[in-house]
Amino acid sequence: MTGDPRLVLFARYPVAGVCKTRLIPALGAQGAAALHRHLTERTIGVMRASGCKVTVAFTGACRDHFEAWLGSDVALIEQVEGGLTNKLLACLDPAPVIFFGADTPDLTSAHVEQAIAALQNHKVVIGPAEDGGYYLIGMREALPELLTDMPWSTDQVLPETCTRLGRLGITPVLLETLSDCDRPEDLLRWPELAA
Repeated sequence: MTGDPRLVLFARYPVAGVCKTRLIPALGAQGAAALHRHLTERTIGVMRASGCKVTVAFTGACRDHFEAWLGSDVALIEQVEGGLTNKLLACLDPAPVIFFGADTPDLTSAHVEQAIAALQNHKVVIGPAEDGGYYLIGMREALPELLTDMPWSTDQVLPETCTRLGRLGITPVLLETLSDCDRPEDLLRWPELAA
């Protein structure tokens, strides 16, 4: 691998009633937006600690609002229209790249460092999520077939990804399995987030 991977976070601006909507029944619209803001800032901090270039693919507000919120040291690119596949494919090049979501409270700098290190000798690294998806996926070279026609937001994302990797003859590095914070019942795991 030549050079460090780009670390790409997909982030929505924390507007009440628009983000973390599945948590609104438990936290209210303002509380859900505040939690989203906290998790996004925390994730950016973890990513920054790696020393790699951090890019935020943003939506929900203009570039100036994101720069005022997250700082001028992160690269900002506006998310393209369409579903998650379109958004990921638009950020795939240049590889190597590692994609992150902002919903994983237990993500640490160690996980990011492990993902970066894995791409030195492996084509793909995945951070599995307990819900059957993943909290990060990294590729040493662009593999759009891992992002196209995926059953996003289901428990089949990780199994389908591994099936496709098997067909490509690629064995991914699997990191520690972590949990996302998406639903009211998830807050039981992190009561401090609901406070």
